[in-house]
Amino acid sequence: MELKKNPEVDLEKRRPALMWMGLLFSLALVLVAFEWKIFDKVDTGLGDLELDMIEEEIIPQSIQKPPPPPPPPAPTTVIEIVDDDEEIEEELELEDMEIDQDTEIEFIEEYEEEVVEEEIFTIVEEMPSFPGGEAKLFEYLGKNIKYPQIAKEAGISGIVYVTFVVDANGNITEVQVLRGIGGGCDEEAVRVVKNMPKWTPGKQRGKAVKVRYNLPIRFSLK
Repeated sequence: MELKKNPEVDLEKRRPALMWMGLLFSLALVLVAFEWKIFDKVDTGLGDLELDMIEEEIIPQSIQKPPPPPPPPAPTTVIEIVDDDEEIEEELELEDMEIDQDTEIEFIEEYEEEVVEEEIFTIVEEMPSFPGGEAKLFEYLGKNIKYPQIAKEAGISGIVYVTFVVDANGNITEVQVLRGIGGGCDEEAVRVVKNMPKWTPGKQRGKAVKVRYNLPIRFSLK
């Protein structure tokens, strides 16, 4: 009996293809064998955990002082309730003031009056004069000056220079000694000048003004 083969399952036709596939598979195994590497195990110690047993230190608890007592409450204001029928003697009237952007506020600025001291002249057109002139002035000084006893006993003599101001009314003010001789003569000269009668005031441009006047008074022993 003759065996019949199915041409579709005939392996003779596929032999070259199968041979090439087996050759490629063998070559792949050889390459994998050469490339395969074995790594040595390295002990890194990462997996080991070492614990040092440290005794727990006991911290004593601090004793806290109790808080200070609260301050006493402030005294309360006592409000007195007044009946509606009771009349209040004083009533405070509040003026209703509405202020907006158009409201004008008036500020009143007060100026202090500046006091201008009157100028004191030393030389003017008409110098002040004693009533009756210089002759009457020397006569007044001779009659009113009393020679101090201390100056007499000490033998003191000389000229006392006195300065003073004759104001616009003729009064004698600001009497001072410019140069004295002592022994009570300075005080006596000031006393006599202060007691002088009113002078005729000096004038500048027809107006009475203050003028400073210097007067020499001689003290001489006879």
